[in-house]
Amino acid sequence: MKKILLIILDGLGDRPSKDLGNKTPLQAANKKNLNYLASKGMVGLFDPISPGIRPGSDTAHLSILGYDPYKTYTGRGPFEALGLGMDLKPGDVAFRGNFATVNDNFIVVDRRAGRIDNGTDELAKSLNMKIGDVEILVKEGVEHRAAVVLRGKNLSSKITDVDPHQENASVKESKPLDEKAKLTSDLINEFTRRSYKILDSHPINIERKKSGKNPANILLVRGAGIVPELEDFNKKFNLKAACIVGVPLISGICKLAGIKPISVPGATGTLNTNMENKIKYAIENLKEFDFILMNIKATDIAGHDGNAILKKEVIERADKAFEPLLEHLDEYTIMITGDHSTPCSVKDHTGDPLPVLISTSGIRSDGIDEWNEISAAKGSLRISGKDVINVLLNYSDRAEKFGA
Repeated sequence: MKKILLIILDGLGDRPSKDLGNKTPLQAANKKNLNYLASKGMVGLFDPISPGIRPGSDTAHLSILGYDPYKTYTGRGPFEALGLGMDLKPGDVAFRGNFATVNDNFIVVDRRAGRIDNGTDELAKSLNMKIGDVEILVKEGVEHRAAVVLRGKNLSSKITDVDPHQENASVKESKPLDEKAKLTSDLINEFTRRSYKILDSHPINIERKKSGKNPANILLVRGAGIVPELEDFNKKFNLKAACIVGVPLISGICKLAGIKPISVPGATGTLNTNMENKIKYAIENLKEFDFILMNIKATDIAGHDGNAILKKEVIERADKAFEPLLEHLDEYTIMITGDHSTPCSVKDHTGDPLPVLISTSGIRSDGIDEWNEISAAKGSLRISGKDVINVLLNYSDRAEKFGA
């Protein structure tokens, strides 16, 4: 039996870019190692949930790990909070949030506050509060991200977001989706107003304004949810599993699934993440674990920023980091794909299918030696998220026979 390494290049899929001579970043990238892995294995197209569905990173990873997102997804907030190490209790409602910039009229100027990357711990601490009998807990995440937890009685996750999900739009008023949720929507609206009052005059933001930077003067929440129950991944697939991720969201999903997070120096979940260390630690830990999920977020960040040249460069960095894997094809079954497409021309997730490759010794080869969105369509694979683990079990000689 072989060990399994599943690498998710977050937001990998793209569309042709004028900045790259009408090629996708994956087409334009110099990627000899990815091409080599593809040439030694099978390639094809991958739909994280099903064709045309625009997945979030949360629903996509649930699907990839073998959980039906239509049954298990209750909102992104709990995964974000768990991934940041927050302790959730029964009845808690959790949200993901952005430190953002708004003007005096509550128009969103910058949803990411210039991708603020320091001082958010102090900003988060200033927002821990109590409104009535409900405790509100805030924890900073990577860059502009944060998690918010409401703790009290009679709370509900059936509310709408205050985040308008776009710039040059007004902060929304949260609305209850049923009668029992009015208390929670009222609390979130009051918290949003208070967050602006506290953050706009915070010393960190006063200094940012002096420096000509966008202040992180409001916390916009979205993705309300309660903690879902996930079947233990290790028992479900008879694997000893771990993950190497820098994004709290994915870490939270893995924790709920019983997949052990491995701490890697320099794994930040940002553009400057240490990809070489991720591969080094994966190789070292595959001596102990049967399965490792690795997420590299940088490709998605470049896609959301609409920077095709940067996305190409990120892919090239990843390709160089993957070189040590070429020596382990007798021991590992390696799958590389994305969790969704984030075309630079769209700056958001789309339902475009993703290229996927599976490489290991002894596998049938599709004879395709250039791996990208176009060439992958000529390969033999056409799979969705629910197929991923079964396919990996088969090509690692771990699959159980169905029937006599």
